[in-house]
Amino acid sequence: EMAIRYDKPVRIGVNWGSLDQELLTRLMDDNQRRGFPLTAQEVTREAIVQSAILSAEMAEEIGLGREKIILSAKVSGVQDLIAVYTELATRSNHALHLGLTEAGMGSKGIVASSAAMGILLQQGIGDTIRISLTPEPNGDRTREVQVSQELLQTMGFRQFVPIVAACPGCGRTTSTVFQELAQNIQADLRKNMPVWREKYPGVENLKVAVMGCIVNGPGESKHADIGISLPGTGETPTAPVFVDGRKAATLRGPSIAADFEKMVADYIEQRFGQPGKAAAE
Repeated sequence: EMAIRYDKPVRIGVNWGSLDQELLTRLMDDNQRRGFPLTAQEVTREAIVQSAILSAEMAEEIGLGREKIILSAKVSGVQDLIAVYTELATRSNHALHLGLTEAGMGSKGIVASSAAMGILLQQGIGDTIRISLTPEPNGDRTREVQVSQELLQTMGFRQFVPIVAACPGCGRTTSTVFQELAQNIQADLRKNMPVWREKYPGVENLKVAVMGCIVNGPGESKHADIGISLPGTGETPTAPVFVDGRKAATLRGPSIAADFEKMVADYIEQRFGQPGKAAAE
């Protein structure tokens, strides 16, 4: 009623851990009378779908607009999430909030959430998302937001921060320079985005490449807006830099990393800066 009064959207959620037991029992009893009964897991999925739809219908009956309702069905299994939301998308036209609950910590939680939501998003299912991660002791919950952004950006649906492509490393890259540089560039881009988003419109579409050797590095760097190919093991300590697909400079010496970081900053200002606005300021 308060949402109706103040014209606010409401997320109506169903969690498999607190599912309506009366509804679940009725569906289980009905299932036993079927000629070919469903599995208990399939019946539970159906109960989640029905509970979400019925709850939305009740909200509409008291006056909440359909466009103000977002449905959420929380389960912790990847296949369960895919099955439940596929049904919800087929049987309702409400906005859907995707999220795998109890996904876990670290890489396990990231992989599980990405596997489930990636499939649904690719099918056009889902309007909002949350990646729920159990934080490490004294961990930062903003990691959930970063992973959610990275999922949407990796799939090509949204752009939040510039992409930094980096090679995985191999026998030719015993040095950690390329790893440290890629990490520093990514951290610097993310740190500056709140200011850059206003100052440099479109900067979120920037693609940066940090490659670790001369074998594939130059070719891969050309595919980025600005990229560097660092020297690998036993290679001459020089690093060609490519800008817009063309070789623009060759960096040498102990300051290669710092020099490239400056080139990235200069490129951003030159490409995404607004001369008229800068002059007015």
